[in-house]
Amino acid sequence: MGDPKGKKIQDMNCSLQGCLGQYEAKRVIHTVRHRGRVVVIDHVPADVCSICGDVLFKPETVRAIERLLGEVRQPDASVPLYEYA
Repeated sequence: MGDPKGKKIQDMNCSLQGCLGQYEAKRVIHTVRHRGRVVVIDHVPADVCSICGDVLFKPETVRAIERLLGEVRQPDASVPLYEYA
């Protein structure tokens, strides 16, 4: 995990049973279905397992995502959505 300045304080082992990876601070693309719409949020700070790719968000990141989803505003961009059928 890192401190607010981005320095690594300690390594954190992956929380998934049997995975020997460790979490690393990265930026991810987060996709969520909200009010019947698919919303994609880019550059979200997260801790990502170096082996299995498990993603953890800090509580403040979750709160920021919730605030963003609660705002009424135009998206920065739109993307095509394909149904798997």
